[in-house]
Amino acid sequence: MEGSLNSVVSIVEGHGETTAFPQLLRRIAAWRTPEIHVDVQPPIRVKKDRFLNREEEFDRYLRLAGGKSGLDGWVVILLDADDDCPAAHGPGILARARTVLPHRSVSVVLANREFEAWFIGAAASLEGHRGLRIGAHDLRMDPEQPRDAKGWLRERMANRSYGETTDQPAFVARMDLQQAYDRCRSFRKLCGDWDRRFGALQTQ
Repeated sequence: MEGSLNSVVSIVEGHGETTAFPQLLRRIAAWRTPEIHVDVQPPIRVKKDRFLNREEEFDRYLRLAGGKSGLDGWVVILLDADDDCPAAHGPGILARARTVLPHRSVSVVLANREFEAWFIGAAASLEGHRGLRIGAHDLRMDPEQPRDAKGWLRERMANRSYGETTDQPAFVARMDLQQAYDRCRSFRKLCGDWDRRFGALQTQ
């Protein structure tokens, strides 16, 4: 049902996230708003630096997402924050996006520091999955602190390497969303945006 009120179109930067993020959004839908059917459409993948720093690319991809979502849909931009502060940089990106799509619902979520930080937040639920070995000290750390969250996972995966396109969807399917919510501020931001968007529909 393209362009419906419950349509979600995302913009992502990673190959793995083209599969994993829609899967995560569907899990959030079942968790936060199970009474509402949400049409999660395939994401649009961009190169982060070019997307943010080339105005013509920023405008082009936003308009593409807006066209896919329709007037009543929702556009979600998901990027890794890397060394940037999500709270400092997210509002500026959102303001630019709203200038391009003034009549669309738009959200910006900067995963602090990487999408994989949310797996670290839910590490207790991923212990033993795909060779991941989690120690007690891993559960006490700030999951959004490691600069290289992918490397953090790789170091703890016994006898195998971390691969975005295979491990991201597998971890998304297994992770405890409440654990990620409790431990990762940027994941709470995504869930808060979801609640504001679809929670309002539940009362209509």
